[in-house]
Amino acid sequence: MDFNDTPEEAAFRTEARTWLEANAQPLGPDDEGRNMGELLTPEIVSTAQAWQKKKAEAGWACITWPKELGGRSATPMENVIWNEEQSNFKLPNDIFSIGIGMCGPTLLTHGTQEQQERWIPRLLSGEDVWCQLFSEPNAGSDLAGLRMTAVKEGDEWVVNGQKIWTSGAQICEWGILVVRTDPTVVKHAGLSYFVVNMKSPGIEIRPITQINKAQGFNEVFFSDVRIPDDQRISEIGNGWSVALTTLMNERQSIGSGMGIGALEDLVQFASEIEIDGEPAIDDSQVREQIADYIVKARGLKNTSLRTLTALSKGLPPGPEASMGKLVGAVLQQEASSFAMDLAGTSGALLDEEATPASAAWQERYLALPGLRIAGGTDEVLRNIIAERVMGLPSDARADKGIAFRDIPSGPPS
Repeated sequence: MDFNDTPEEAAFRTEARTWLEANAQPLGPDDEGRNMGELLTPEIVSTAQAWQKKKAEAGWACITWPKELGGRSATPMENVIWNEEQSNFKLPNDIFSIGIGMCGPTLLTHGTQEQQERWIPRLLSGEDVWCQLFSEPNAGSDLAGLRMTAVKEGDEWVVNGQKIWTSGAQICEWGILVVRTDPTVVKHAGLSYFVVNMKSPGIEIRPITQINKAQGFNEVFFSDVRIPDDQRISEIGNGWSVALTTLMNERQSIGSGMGIGALEDLVQFASEIEIDGEPAIDDSQVREQIADYIVKARGLKNTSLRTLTALSKGLPPGPEASMGKLVGAVLQQEASSFAMDLAGTSGALLDEEATPASAAWQERYLALPGLRIAGGTDEVLRNIIAERVMGLPSDARADKGIAFRDIPSGPPS
């Protein structure tokens, strides 16, 4: 593959860079990027919405989405170029990553024209923030084992149950929801997929305080919540297929952000921190370890080109996206741990004033375990890679062919 811009791509890059230079501040040498542990304050939300609206008005929001829905109908490579260019600028915290990276693509793939026209423009312009209601206390890795129920009453569905680890639920207007609509069939076949108004009566949101003091995750309880049937995405019982589209886009969205950016910060950090009175970067063992991280990051970038190939052909992201998410999250966690080691005893402190780099590495390290769970645990992703990329046999399943209601759910009596 030729990695050089074509004349058309070069012109697009210049256009994108020119607009960004006129509307955003470039990253400085001391900028650490977005704080993964930052609280979702009203100020952060309003700043992010204003930036998204500015992009939308200028035609730079969700550029691969159809023009008739507010996008630019750009090519996947143009989207890559845009992301490369905007990574050089100081941007607000991305509160739209779930809506734009997961919900929007799912609606564009499975939603009706009416549903797309209803939700996509407001999502694109930043007017509405979206969340993803998938995992449950007893159905995280085994998402198809979820127990939240939806019972049809006339033109509505009555939903009861609990979701957990729902990122940003407390600031969202809408959410995507997978529920069990038929317990009499095998677990994957009894699921349906909905869009839910997060302000609906009967929804209770409880933020979870994380180890880094952030409250990005939430518990969400549904008590007789009514969802109109016209907010169902795809057919009844096809929820698993729709959810897979969301999950593939989620892994692509997460995996695409894993890699070289954090390692450039690590090189800079190692140049500033000292070991025995000399810059840490001058130590051969430090350089060797950082080089190992960079090689892995370059491998991730090249692997991601397989996904770009699929996207350029109009196909959804494939299982290769799982590789980026699996390797990238671990890589960032290892690199953050290494940076904390370089800082010596102060590396164990979560104190912006007493710790080098204002505790940015500590914040990152404490946030990353959640990222290793989001979009599929390490174990789930290894299974996906083994089965769908390497062609290995699937795991044995004791519940295969059994109706969901007949699967044992507690200890043997």
